[in-house]
Amino acid sequence: MKKIRNVLVLFMVLALAATPALAGQTMRVVGSWSSLTLYKNLERPFWTETVPQAMGEDTEIIMTSLDQINITGAAVLRQVKMGVFDVVHTVADYVVSDCPELAGLDLPALAMDLETARKVVDAYKPVMDEALEKTFGVKLLAVTPYPAQILFSNENINSLNDLKGKKVRASGWTTSKFIEALGAAGVTISFSEVAQSLQRGVVDGAVTGSLSGYNAGWGDVTKYLYPLPIGGWDYVISVISLDTWNAMNDEQQEKLQTLILEKMERPGWAVTEEETQMGIYCLTGSEKCTAGTPADLELIEVNPADVELAREILVKKVLPAWAAEAGPEAVKKWNESIGAVVGLEAKAK
Repeated sequence: MKKIRNVLVLFMVLALAATPALAGQTMRVVGSWSSLTLYKNLERPFWTETVPQAMGEDTEIIMTSLDQINITGAAVLRQVKMGVFDVVHTVADYVVSDCPELAGLDLPALAMDLETARKVVDAYKPVMDEALEKTFGVKLLAVTPYPAQILFSNENINSLNDLKGKKVRASGWTTSKFIEALGAAGVTISFSEVAQSLQRGVVDGAVTGSLSGYNAGWGDVTKYLYPLPIGGWDYVISVISLDTWNAMNDEQQEKLQTLILEKMERPGWAVTEEETQMGIYCLTGSEKCTAGTPADLELIEVNPADVELAREILVKKVLPAWAAEAGPEAVKKWNESIGAVVGLEAKAK
């Protein structure tokens, strides 16, 4: 009989940390944000239904999420290294403090469309896998995008230059660098705290995925929406402890990798463009919104000059800043992978 339990508080997970995690027995899984569709529609069904059915009825999945365990930043992957969790789904930007190579994946204005984004991810996966193994002792299983990261604002703007002097919550440190290059202040605030910060005027605007922001209630606390994807795609990485992975036999490893590709990663990519547009519909009062009650934000038409400006900031400000942080070896690998895809060269000082 399948045994599937939801863990809603951290101490319940920690209590099980001493139990070895093997496929066919117990796997302790942390999903991403439980309020968002990636978790609801893909991560949770995958681990609580697909995996037990495929790996054997005696497989026990203990499932929680980032907001339920309330562990911020890179700490959740450090917990994997300590043996607390077996599998984690988290935003790559959350862990760049410990693993700066990952910040090279989702630089602002690097991939302005989903087709380019997919090529970037495919090229960089081997680099990410190597860096994650070295830093956290985990294996990369999948990379899945959130909807395009666009600007929610309480200030009416005609172009990105109008953000000068404003305070904007960034979705990662490279996005913060981008915002600062515009003369604005890039502010770091946890996703779960952004709506309140917007409502109280702590920040004037914030960057996140369109549908993610809608589901988190940002449409109730902002006035305007600027749909230029300045924050990239906020990729979620799915990783598994190397100890857990190596405890599986070859057949189990192949089965799990195939399942996560076919049942989670590919479907995640397939719905991203649709969810980006649905988020815009639902945030701007469109009758095409089918995800809930529409908000009534004013949709600001993208200024064509901002596309060129965003690229200029990437090349002159953001990419050099990342290269200085990541170091020569990481820059070399970036140039050989992502750089070759997008036609850019980073230079390490």
